Amino acid sequence: MSVTKSTEGAVAVKLDLMSPPESAKQLENKDSTFLDESPSESPGLKKTKGITVIQALIHLVKGNMGTGILGLSLAVKNAGILMGPLSLLVMGLIACHCMHILVRCAQRFCKRHIVSFFLIVTQLGFCCVYIVFLADNLKQVVEAVNSTTNNCHSNETVILTPTMDSRLYMLSFLPLLVLLVFIRNLRILTIFSMLANISMLVSLVIITQYITQEIPDPSRLPLVASWKTYPLFFGTAIFSFESIGVVLPLENKMKNARHFPAILSLGMSIVTSLYISIATLGYLRFGDDIKASISLNLPNCWLYQSVKLLYIAGILCTYALQFYVPAEIIIPFAISQVSTRWALPLDLSIRLAMVCLTCLLAVLIPRLDLVISLVGSVSSSALALIIPPLLEVTTFYSEGMNPLTIFKDALISILGFVGFVVGTYQALDELLKSDDSPPFSNSTTFLR
Repeated sequence: MSVTKSTEGAVAVKLDLMSPPESAKQLENKDSTFLDESPSESPGLKKTKGITVIQALIHLVKGNMGTGILGLSLAVKNAGILMGPLSLLVMGLIACHCMHILVRCAQRFCKRHIVSFFLIVTQLGFCCVYIVFLADNLKQVVEAVNSTTNNCHSNETVILTPTMDSRLYMLSFLPLLVLLVFIRNLRILTIFSMLANISMLVSLVIITQYITQEIPDPSRLPLVASWKTYPLFFGTAIFSFESIGVVLPLENKMKNARHFPAILSLGMSIVTSLYISIATLGYLRFGDDIKASISLNLPNCWLYQSVKLLYIAGILCTYALQFYVPAEIIIPFAISQVSTRWALPLDLSIRLAMVCLTCLLAVLIPRLDLVISLVGSVSSSALALIIPPLLEVTTFYSEGMNPLTIFKDALISILGFVGFVVGTYQALDELLKSDDSPPFSNSTTFLR
């Protein structure tokens, strides 16, 4: 994707994938990289030098460590205790492979507006899920605060004190989210990514030490679940690999992009291993009682309430990172249409409008499990599974491709398309069924 500056100082974005540079130094210095110098930054700012290998790995892991990992235990329930982990492993390998394909094709000449479209839809979808997650967990903490104890050994059912509707909690996060998305520099967001990684790592350690205690007999769990619920597994699982949208920006932003394939493989190996471990242990521990977010299954004591608060802080930081990608696609094109004096006001106005849009969509569909499955089936499957293999064929077919490679790409795309259709249908069907519930019921109630 190229960025060019007009004579008036405004920035125009061409959503095309340019041919590869002749050297790493050219890649570092070229003016046509997507995020090399943040297009939405105010004119006159000094050009950033790019991110290091460690920073890229932090962003990549952080891009995946969102709400998806906490919903994977429910996904395993929808697939079965054997089929679920195996499917996660296969999906992780395929997702990593498709990310490598996307990077290779992005270094060639293919012009693909559809990639940018699905990047926007996917990343904004992630942001919607984050808002629902934030509201669900904060609502549960507030409602349980009066009965929260220091005794974490008993997990008795707690009668929560009713508070305001979860949708009002979503709106309460809006001012803070607006402030976060006004940060327009990826290097500054590295600090937030590090903070989010630390808070989520601490949270996952605490969650893991709890779910590994007193695991019931696994023989009571089905090895393979009903085929009717497997599409919901697909949507949730593919959603959890959330970094597909930040792969190209990170590769373009690195000081030495030649190291990115190794970083991508390492990061995805770490992520997939964590996914399988947490998802399997969570389902083994809670069985059919597992909720849309495993954090909602934790005991009502201060230690585990702090987990929810830590994850809330981490998701707030992650929101800004996921929001960065669609902002860097939409905003440069918009400000290229106006004079320099209006560039910054327009930039901030678009950011504000986009945040409000994600909050509005979250309010309209406040069921966390169905939002995750729907976003995963609709946009994540297209961006992570359908488009990359098709891009590989269209990019390299003229140079001669192995028939097995073509068959592999066709198989992956067909798999993604079937998951897209069936997963979307199943999520919409479940969503319509939930409309029979009383209006304005909060999503936490749905998840119990």
